[in-house]
Amino acid sequence: MTPPTPAATKEDSSYKTKDIRHIERTGLEKEHYEHVMSRNLNVSAKIQNPLLGVTRPGLQALVDDFCAEYGFEDKDLWNRAAILAQNPNDYDGIPELSQDDKYWAKREVTNKWDLTGQMWSLCFVASLGSAIQGWDSTGANGANLSFPQEFGIENNTWLVGMVNSGPTLVTGLFSAMLCDPMNHYFGRRGTLFISGWFCIFPVLCQAFTQNWYELFICRCLLGVGIGTKISTIPIYTAESAPASIRGAVSLTFQFWVAFGSVLGFSTNLIFMRVGRLAWRFQLAAAFIPALAVVLLVWFIPESPRWLMKRNNYPKAFRSFLRLRKSQIQAARDMFYAHCQIQEENEAFHGTSWFTRMRDIFTVPRLRTANLASWVVMISQQLCGINVMAYYSSTVFVQAGYTSEQALLASLGFGLVNSVFAIPAIWTIDSFGRRNLMLFTFPLMSLCLWWAGSMFFMDSSNPARVPVIAVAVYIFTALYSPGEGPIPFLYSAESYPLTHREVGMSWAVSQNNLFSALLSLTFPSMLSTFKPYGAFYFYAGTNILAVILIFFFVPDTSRRTLEELDFIFGVPVHVFAKYQWSTWLPWFFKRYVLFQKDAYLKPLYHLEGIGGTLPDVVGGH
Repeated sequence: MTPPTPAATKEDSSYKTKDIRHIERTGLEKEHYEHVMSRNLNVSAKIQNPLLGVTRPGLQALVDDFCAEYGFEDKDLWNRAAILAQNPNDYDGIPELSQDDKYWAKREVTNKWDLTGQMWSLCFVASLGSAIQGWDSTGANGANLSFPQEFGIENNTWLVGMVNSGPTLVTGLFSAMLCDPMNHYFGRRGTLFISGWFCIFPVLCQAFTQNWYELFICRCLLGVGIGTKISTIPIYTAESAPASIRGAVSLTFQFWVAFGSVLGFSTNLIFMRVGRLAWRFQLAAAFIPALAVVLLVWFIPESPRWLMKRNNYPKAFRSFLRLRKSQIQAARDMFYAHCQIQEENEAFHGTSWFTRMRDIFTVPRLRTANLASWVVMISQQLCGINVMAYYSSTVFVQAGYTSEQALLASLGFGLVNSVFAIPAIWTIDSFGRRNLMLFTFPLMSLCLWWAGSMFFMDSSNPARVPVIAVAVYIFTALYSPGEGPIPFLYSAESYPLTHREVGMSWAVSQNNLFSALLSLTFPSMLSTFKPYGAFYFYAGTNILAVILIFFFVPDTSRRTLEELDFIFGVPVHVFAKYQWSTWLPWFFKRYVLFQKDAYLKPLYHLEGIGGTLPDVVGGH
């Protein structure tokens, strides 16, 4: 396709904001046009602001068409917003900005946690839904000590595993894939509202089941709600939060999963003395956070990016105003997102669910993001954390604890998981997603080797079970700020807006299919391999996860949702070769041989971007 001639101006009657060819018609450099068309073959990996290279007359033309098409009258505001979006870190040097504009731009850097009440409310309500997942898994943890006996399946380990795996099995097979059509028709809030009801009634019905297959059906219906919910929440928070704290705000999802697990373990202890009915109360109590979600979700703003995708720009701007502290911030973020959406619409064609699903396997940029998201998602299961979530009480009983002692030890597991999720708010964007995973996975493997080896200690030794518990707690403390919050955040930010729902659905379905596989097989593994064999197995899968992450997962820290297009434009073989032939030798020279002058040739070349990548990885 031949670019239009530079001679055309904004007065050209054929000029349209939604046409990507406006790049040349407003006199922009050829490179800016070509970087859109070559996005999927971005071997040089130049990370660029979508407004990089746009001249002031060109920017004015974009603003004029934007205001005319979407009915915005305050052109002065949008002109200032566009200039700030083009140079977000140079606010002091932009004469067009007012002192009030500069104040808010600076405050975003110096007080990045100064958010609106609506932004905090959105984080709270959306992430409260994730507590259901943590509460259900830990409720099942306690129920596993008694419901198999009541239904006469205590010796059928495969059947016990199947009942436990019901929610994740349904999520992995189809309910996560409902995220795309449900979000398309009902929006982020509507999807959370509908999924909430599937997390209320089936959960309560578990308390009234009379056999194992009725319980299994209830848990499968719960999976319908969990699948659509957990696919939507990370997208919702990532789209709504400011770029500077997007990672930390999105971590509220993992925090509430962990907090839900604490509540689940607590109710296990509360109801354990009820007798043979205890497991019914332990499973049914998980409906509480879902009830709060369906009552509160309509009081928070809809995702402005979703509204823009639906071409409802006035409502999107009102949503941005509720989520940002000032008009200039809201207008800047909206105009920046608008420009990138136009480019995405040109680069990625197809509007049906089937074509978008095909795209994530065939379009190079999407395929690379899809592979990285898949690796991060299955690594969460390879580490073995969900085995502890569902079966820690069973493991502690086999190690020698009583049922009450096992539930108390499991409560400790939940508390550690919750408390150590908090540091990730600061580390996930500064230390980096990739770094956190590469650092924590080897240490988690060592903890599992340690825990497994303690089963060879004499069972009469009073230190045997406490040492196993300590190993599990340290394993959990490493997981919580690392692989705990990263997978859903990483997947939500990896896909462009046009494919975010379908991509996130696929990633979540894979995560849950592997989770179902773990839940299904662990009782039989525990019976066949004994606890030490099971711990050794997952110690090995942690090392497998390290290898996969090293070769296939680029870092995404401190990048806007739009700039990530260019990171994932690097072909997989180029990225993998760089890690093996360039980064690994540099790391060995720098940190093993202590050669301070070791030079790391960067993989990415930054152009016109104020942010920097984490220093530890240099060019990752």
